[in-house]
Amino acid sequence: MAVIADPDAATGFRLAGLEAYGVASAEEAKARLEALVQAGGYALVAVDQSLLPEPEKAVERLMRGKDLPVLLPVAGLKEAFQNPDVEGYMRELVRRTIGFDIKL
Repeated sequence: MAVIADPDAATGFRLAGLEAYGVASAEEAKARLEALVQAGGYALVAVDQSLLPEPEKAVERLMRGKDLPVLLPVAGLKEAFQNPDVEGYMRELVRRTIGFDIKL
């Protein structure tokens, strides 16, 4: 798993043990996502949706014929904490991405 997020959030993901890349702009996010897809070896790439709202469209050409990685747009820290139902919000993001509602 890899995460593409703003530099502050990326630091938090790294502290949690994930491979995370801090980027400051949509262009950087797209370039990093393209590099990760081309490199292979990832089953899931989570992308801060404030940087790249539709990651699958950004790398559509690179993903042709590939099932992996699953691209998951996730709320950035600012968006997540402004929503009173953070758990419901994240569950809906996962459901839209993989087509299943997962309850933990």
